[in-house]
Amino acid sequence: MRWIRSRKKLIRNKNSNRFGSTFPSLSPDQNAELSTSLTINEMMLREIFLNSSDIIFRSISSNPEVLIIYIDGLIDTTTLDKVMLTPNLFEETPSGLNATSISGQIIQKKLVAISQIKTVSTINEVTDGILKANIVLLVDGENKAIVADLKGFEKRGIEEPAAEVSIRGPRDGFTETLRINTSLIRRRIRSPKLKIESITIGQVSQTDVAIVYIDGIVSNTVLKEVRDRISRIEMDGVLESGFIEEFIEDAPWSPFPQIQNTERPDIVCASLLEGKVAILVDNTPFVLIVPMTFWTGLQAVEDYYERSIYTTFIRFVRYSLFNIALLLPSLYVALSTFHQQLIPTNLLISISNSREGVPFPTFVEALLMEFMFEGLREAGIRMPKAVGSAVSIVGALVIGQAAVQAGIVSAPVVIVVATTGIASFAIPRYNFGTAYRLLRFPMLILAGMLGLYGIISGVFLLIIHLLGLQSFGVPYMNPVVPSIPQGLKDVLLRAPRWSMTRRSALFSGKNKTRIPEGQQPISKQGKTDE
Repeated sequence: MRWIRSRKKLIRNKNSNRFGSTFPSLSPDQNAELSTSLTINEMMLREIFLNSSDIIFRSISSNPEVLIIYIDGLIDTTTLDKVMLTPNLFEETPSGLNATSISGQIIQKKLVAISQIKTVSTINEVTDGILKANIVLLVDGENKAIVADLKGFEKRGIEEPAAEVSIRGPRDGFTETLRINTSLIRRRIRSPKLKIESITIGQVSQTDVAIVYIDGIVSNTVLKEVRDRISRIEMDGVLESGFIEEFIEDAPWSPFPQIQNTERPDIVCASLLEGKVAILVDNTPFVLIVPMTFWTGLQAVEDYYERSIYTTFIRFVRYSLFNIALLLPSLYVALSTFHQQLIPTNLLISISNSREGVPFPTFVEALLMEFMFEGLREAGIRMPKAVGSAVSIVGALVIGQAAVQAGIVSAPVVIVVATTGIASFAIPRYNFGTAYRLLRFPMLILAGMLGLYGIISGVFLLIIHLLGLQSFGVPYMNPVVPSIPQGLKDVLLRAPRWSMTRRSALFSGKNKTRIPEGQQPISKQGKTDE
């Protein structure tokens, strides 16, 4: 009561000092229970939301008196006016009921147009409900409040992901709204075994995070590890799923990502059916998928929508290009600097002629052009879309041609760097391609210092690092190391879908059967012969 008297004094003196700067800040206990007095409850909530002009306190003079609190801009005001603020909002109390004790039930009966309603009894629960874009109703004489879901803020529509374009497949993508994202998953997996667990992270941001998995298919060990790692996160705010990714990955200093991210619901659903776990974060369209393997970073979404013979051929092309993206500049530097005897004579003469007048060694040339190419790529990404691609393409052509004509770099280096850049664009995952862009420079330095011996040493170190990596307890090179014959059907090649009958044994649960056996297509001619 002392806090109430102090607060009343502050309100009485408000006219003499409009901003109340001479009065001490009074902080009510947010864990306190609601009072039966509507005036006391309003005072406590006004103190909590002091200097928050977007918090609306709307009083309705009725019997009993009702107070509605919400955040302006986050509420569907049309529905609020129609359902809550119409003159006929409250009817007379049904006969045989006490008006004071049953007022909350009468309000719930009147909120027929609102699908989600719950009753709370503490100041903290009321505050949390308001901040999560709900309306809160307080009734005089009641020590409980009603939190009703009337979210109506602006949100982006469902569009095709710009960063994961596919030739064949669904065109919808995740948005920044968590419930829309979970609904996109529910549309594809219509099973009660699909579980969505919610958790709130961020002491200030109070961001909603959802852990999604399929019961019976997911590995309990992986699921427990995901829960444990997420529950340990303590921070002020979570603004994007990348905030969580840095807290839960196995090897933060590795250039290779151990957590897959995607904007595509079909990729998430396919991963859930494999036994993986998805982590959805409110306010971002990027969903995290764990565990991740090395081969996942080299697989595109249309690999599973086209016939297996096409996909296998494209995968071999893609794997060749990713090796080119990593090793081509290093091989050129090593061969032209240390091992000229391995280059065909005509090609060696052509390279020597093109290098006449170039003031820099081959290693410096390649390093300079690699930095320039990465700069042009970054500039193209940061520029507006209308001019970004033009700047990167024209910049590369103009600078490359001018550098060759000026004799600063040789034409073969420009060709090698351009080929390397094109090859790096063939890697489907952006963060996986970034790892190879980063590793290209140490490999180039090793080649400039030790030649082919440096490249071989770098490749050995890279393989050792990959073999030692894990993602939530799953080996990063699975299913090659350790070797799982059933899993090898979807690594270098993609076997026909009817032959991939089993899920991975390392990150799936009890249900390891993906497709029953014996579904191989049989032609009419084959039936006749039989």
